[in-house]
Amino acid sequence: MNQKESRKRLLILLLSYIGLLAMLGGYVIAYFGYYYPVIIRHDTKLYFKGHLLIFAFYLVVLFLFMKTYGGLRIGYQKPMEVFGSQVFALLCTNVFSYLQMAMIHGWLIPPVPLLLTLIGQIVFGAFYTWLSYRIYRKLFPPRQLLLIYGDRPTEDIQRKFASRKDKYNIVKCMNISAGADAILDEVEKGYGGVVLWDIPTAVRNKLIKYCYSRSVRIYMMPKIPDVIIKGSEQLHLFDTPIFLTREFALTVEQQIFKRCIDVVCALILLVLASPFMLITAIVIKLYDGGPVLYKQIRCTRDAKEFKILKFRSMRVDAEKDGVARLAAKNDSRITPVGKFIRAVRIDELPQLINILKGEMSFIGPRPERPEIIAQYMEEMPEFAFRMKVKAGLAGYAQVYGKYNTTPYDKLKLDLTYIENYTVWLDIRLMLLTLKILFKAESTEGVESTQITAIKSESDEDNK
Repeated sequence: MNQKESRKRLLILLLSYIGLLAMLGGYVIAYFGYYYPVIIRHDTKLYFKGHLLIFAFYLVVLFLFMKTYGGLRIGYQKPMEVFGSQVFALLCTNVFSYLQMAMIHGWLIPPVPLLLTLIGQIVFGAFYTWLSYRIYRKLFPPRQLLLIYGDRPTEDIQRKFASRKDKYNIVKCMNISAGADAILDEVEKGYGGVVLWDIPTAVRNKLIKYCYSRSVRIYMMPKIPDVIIKGSEQLHLFDTPIFLTREFALTVEQQIFKRCIDVVCALILLVLASPFMLITAIVIKLYDGGPVLYKQIRCTRDAKEFKILKFRSMRVDAEKDGVARLAAKNDSRITPVGKFIRAVRIDELPQLINILKGEMSFIGPRPERPEIIAQYMEEMPEFAFRMKVKAGLAGYAQVYGKYNTTPYDKLKLDLTYIENYTVWLDIRLMLLTLKILFKAESTEGVESTQITAIKSESDEDNK
């Protein structure tokens, strides 16, 4: 890491931790200003170390939520994404703190002082995030990048980099047809990084080694084999390093832990969500008199078929022609009630029953319809890889992608989950799923051009 990058990292850490301590300060004011003298002291007299322990607990919980949701990623994520993550982390942390103080008291305590503290923390978070980004952009202008590409058009990747103009600026694009010498000469001109966009593996490997030898930063879109190798286990056969890619996705122990988490969480959520499910069922029935639940054949592990349960969000005759199709943007088949329950994800709640039956898991690749899978696999046979594990209510692709992320990119995201599975990853994705409930783009329909683009993506991957 060069000196400039070290300074950048140090600045981000300082800005993040100063913000954390300031938010802790707001909690300390509420604690000493109301909760301890008015409520807690009557039940438990605490001394310095006792107060310190409570504040340490609050700081650790806040740090963990901030870390999980991205509230500390100043400079890496967009300002509004960081602020939204901070709001969610603060909300979760203050709920934990309220329950902690209620347990000390032995009964519920007035929430108003903590709510006022939360509002003050949110206002501070908004100002501090804005100020931090002003400082960051002043000291670290966008990185100047060279894009090297092959046969595939570059509009998509350029659009994605352009969405972060505060961090990246692609100043030149070069096709590999320009020749190795011309490309290597261009790399030497002092760019802040090189983007490798769908180029043949042999050419890509040469460029990676060349850039690495000269400490040039590389941004590379991984191919499917790259994702699989990244999740492999590293072994040593005497003095030879070996990457082991196992024939099974999850070990027996992992499957047992995963199933226990599924059953416990599904039961808890069913109890908590039952009033909302009852109201939703009544509203759907009153709207058009049609069935409340919608059953549809989906595929889970090893392409085994099952009937997924959802609250009906479309007209009864949505597929009267018998043709399976994904929901599109502004789909006219979706009812007004359906638009709402899809936006807040209530339509997915009946799938908790599928989880209890063992047909689905809480976290895993979203189950697709057999007809859609067959359509994808005609152009992308690797799509079958995502059925190495049980389908899930939420997944890696839903957290880090969108509803209309291309099937090829969804496959790579789901493979990242499958090949890097841990129990902690499941827990982390569950927490992150709560955050994406408030992101509207996660429920957007697909564009009509997405399925037709699969073949070119898969062909490039196989080069």
